[in-house]
Amino acid sequence: MAKETRENSKIFSARGLELSERVVAINRVSKVVKGGKRFRFSVLVAVGDSVGQVGLGMGKAKEISIAMKKAIERARKNLVDLKKTGNTLPHPIVGKFGAAEVLIRPAVPGTGVLAGSSVRPIMELGGVKDVIAKVIGRTANPINIAYATMDAVNRLRTPEEIYRLRGKNKETKEA
Repeated sequence: MAKETRENSKIFSARGLELSERVVAINRVSKVVKGGKRFRFSVLVAVGDSVGQVGLGMGKAKEISIAMKKAIERARKNLVDLKKTGNTLPHPIVGKFGAAEVLIRPAVPGTGVLAGSSVRPIMELGGVKDVIAKVIGRTANPINIAYATMDAVNRLRTPEEIYRLRGKNKETKEA
């Protein structure tokens, strides 16, 4: 029952960033009780500033609007830096979450965002213009795919960071 919408709206974070939001997935969940079924909605929302900050949050409530507010608040608290080189990623990476695996590769300028429904909003809100992504895991669950994408984003490293971690500088790199 997951649905995707492409609506963007502007919100402001505590850091003073102007953030856009996009709904990644909406699920209706039910609980069976003595008198019947109780329905609630869980909403997964991605937020980002289209420059390099992106976050993901989930909210659950009896109404979709309240669930969205909760999800936006959690996403704003979970903002991370999406490391880029130009308009693409510095290196290919595989993100994993549960049974979901997402392969994300850098692309040449002009390619655009070639990605599935759960990966696309995270990449676009993070400011990535050229990327190729493929879900290679054993699931089609949009929530797990989104969290696998965030795992990949968290593990990205720029070339400068890798040189620094190895104790080398860029000018005297060895083959």
